[in-house]
Amino acid sequence: MARTHKKLTFTDYVLKFVFITLGAVLMAVALELFLVPNHIIDGGIAGVSIILSKLTDLPLGVYLFFINLPFLLLGFKQIGKTFAFSTLYGIGIMSLTTVLLHHAEPFTEDHLLAVLFGGVILGVGVGLTIRFGGSLDGAEIVAILMAKKTRMPVGQLIMIINVVIFIIAGFVFGWDSAMYSIFTYYIAFKLIDIVVEGLNESKSVTIISSEYEEISQAIIDRLGRSTTFIQARGGYSKEDTQMIYCVVTRLEVAKLKAIVQDIDSKAFIAIEHVADVMGGNFQKSAIH
Repeated sequence: MARTHKKLTFTDYVLKFVFITLGAVLMAVALELFLVPNHIIDGGIAGVSIILSKLTDLPLGVYLFFINLPFLLLGFKQIGKTFAFSTLYGIGIMSLTTVLLHHAEPFTEDHLLAVLFGGVILGVGVGLTIRFGGSLDGAEIVAILMAKKTRMPVGQLIMIINVVIFIIAGFVFGWDSAMYSIFTYYIAFKLIDIVVEGLNESKSVTIISSEYEEISQAIIDRLGRSTTFIQARGGYSKEDTQMIYCVVTRLEVAKLKAIVQDIDSKAFIAIEHVADVMGGNFQKSAIH
């Protein structure tokens, strides 16, 4: 029996395009009112567009749209119709907004403030767009297509592309601006993670302790999270034991560590990032 995919409601579509619009406008604000006036660039196609805009008389928005467009069309089959349309819409709104803001007065001429506030606004804008199913830069599409030919990871290719762009920016704007740009990119990258994954980003925790029963019950009672026992055998001691496995949010990690160390200060705790959590019973139960 074929599975039916969940269809988006009208409200879902409205929210999708409201937040993609907001994200695109925020990126344009970051570029035109913080970064570009202070000769600070972003990575990807936006960075290339800023460099070309500096070397010519054409507005930034023109380059943002027309340089992204061929890569979007080229990668249409790889990224899907809905994502392609959402991305085209987001890039269109961003390009139009940068044109409208092109002659506006920048918020600050202090490079450090421009890096901090521009990076944060840029990260929030791009993050919102990605979270709601779009994108604002064709560099990712370029990397995906290149990865198929070179067999290199997409993330590594994006990094290489951006390193080349920042080196070129050093020759065009000066090396101080290139270094400021790298810090801006780092801040934006971190904010994108927070916006896309949220503060409730999940962590998987593995605990090895002889007090596994008490620790497991304490996690259930004091943190409201379920736990799973995994049969294990010590490589050195050759003794059978139980490992505790559970998934918590980023904000609960510190409390979980305190709970475990209160019971067994020598307990082994391994914490790993979880990209996504689906199924099971991840919702918190009532804390006693």
